[in-house]
Amino acid sequence: MILTVDFGTSVTKVALWADDGLVTLARAELTTTHPRLGWAEQDPFGWWTSVVIGCAEARAAAPKAFTAVDVVSCSAARQTFVPVTSSADPLGKGLLWSDRRAGDEAAELTERLGGDEAVRTLTGVPLDSGAMAAKVDWLAAHEPERLAACDWLLSPRDLVLWRLTGEVATDVTLASRTGLYDLFGSPVPEIVGPAAGRLAPVLMPDQVIGTLRSVPAAELGLRPGTPVVIGAGDRQCEVLGSGATVDCPMVSWGTTANISFPVDARPDPSPAGMVISRGAGGGWLVEGGLSSAGAFLEWLGRLTGRDSESLAALASQSPPGARGVVAVPWLDGARAPWWRDDARAGFVGLSSAHDAGDAARAVVESVAWDVVRCLDSAPTAIAGAPTPAGLSLAGAGSRIPLWVDVLTSTSGLPATRRCSGEAASAGAALLGAGAIGLDVHLDQLDPLDEVITPDPDAVAAYRELRPWIDHVTTTLLGLGTGPGSGSGSGTGAGEPGVGAATGTAGTAEVPGRRR
Repeated sequence: MILTVDFGTSVTKVALWADDGLVTLARAELTTTHPRLGWAEQDPFGWWTSVVIGCAEARAAAPKAFTAVDVVSCSAARQTFVPVTSSADPLGKGLLWSDRRAGDEAAELTERLGGDEAVRTLTGVPLDSGAMAAKVDWLAAHEPERLAACDWLLSPRDLVLWRLTGEVATDVTLASRTGLYDLFGSPVPEIVGPAAGRLAPVLMPDQVIGTLRSVPAAELGLRPGTPVVIGAGDRQCEVLGSGATVDCPMVSWGTTANISFPVDARPDPSPAGMVISRGAGGGWLVEGGLSSAGAFLEWLGRLTGRDSESLAALASQSPPGARGVVAVPWLDGARAPWWRDDARAGFVGLSSAHDAGDAARAVVESVAWDVVRCLDSAPTAIAGAPTPAGLSLAGAGSRIPLWVDVLTSTSGLPATRRCSGEAASAGAALLGAGAIGLDVHLDQLDPLDEVITPDPDAVAAYRELRPWIDHVTTTLLGLGTGPGSGSGSGTGAGEPGVGAATGTAGTAEVPGRRR
């Protein structure tokens, strides 16, 4: 029996896996606060509390299975961290990956290191305002006392595993997305600066970090001495758990969206618009990580007084193209494939005749279009890669019919979905099983559920819409943010010839699409 803990941005998931499938899944919500425009923080004590709650719910749902746990393994959101003392006490709030306060520091670091291409060569990732490296420099400049008082800079998973096992470590996949390490897990001296001496040792994802100590084991209801496997980043685990390949890449919808291509050899040079990270099962990932997906729909829900499910239901009644409404999904800056810290979300084409369903469909379509743009860049990002023949679904969106329909129709590709819908947890389970010698395979653990093929009429409709969508998107990138936008400095490599940033959208009509 394998217990997995998936440390997400908005929720922690605790799952029990037998070798023939998912036994039970529990969820514990996490609260994010935004004390200033562009900031995103969490209470680190909530990370541990969420694990306790998740384990209690899983234990209640499957008490016999819970007592038979052989190993604990983890999946984790990347780039979130908090300064921690030698006594494992967090100093202040945790800074999320989505926190954008460090735009100036990112720009200064990039310039000092010789530009974006030089940074990517060193680390595989751009130093945008979301990078941990940039936020460490922000702490050094704005909260030096907090940084000076800490002994470690740890992710939520790494802090919880320290409490569970007494061991401080991170893994190579999380390290590869911080901007502080090279892609082999060694700190980059030119970048580390104030983080020197405060970075955790780096392990491989399938390595046992330690065993459960008696006190935390009792709190979780698990056996002391149970081995704990460090696991990997959420996207790396999703690639494993979805069965993705280079010609059937993983696409995930959660708080944000991601498309990841697993490759055996590190691309050289580093691809513009995409990032490189270490894979969980060896090799590398070429990733397109977007700035928002589910978070954009939730934001619209807060404005309209509806939850995401209700909005998705309304959006399914709007036709492809959302009756002329076009959105861009850059709530807190555009990530892949644009990498513009100062971009912002917006809508174009709204009129008094449109409703919440049209806006919601435009939101979902905006995410799909940025995924498709990342998909389009794959041939140049991965030399010799085959043309993708399909997509492997992951994240909560794998169970949202609207998202799957829009994704397959905009891309023109079929998508595979597995039974559990929990690819990150399944990937963590595979890592845990392998670490202790259990003979478990993905098709046994989480079999294929179905293959979803795109609707030909929708594919044709989106193909006709694509030139207009791209025109609106690049036009908004060139507008620039207005006063008081709270944007940081743009640091990433955008598309050739594309302007800097977006502002709020106007209300232009789609030519030839007046409804």
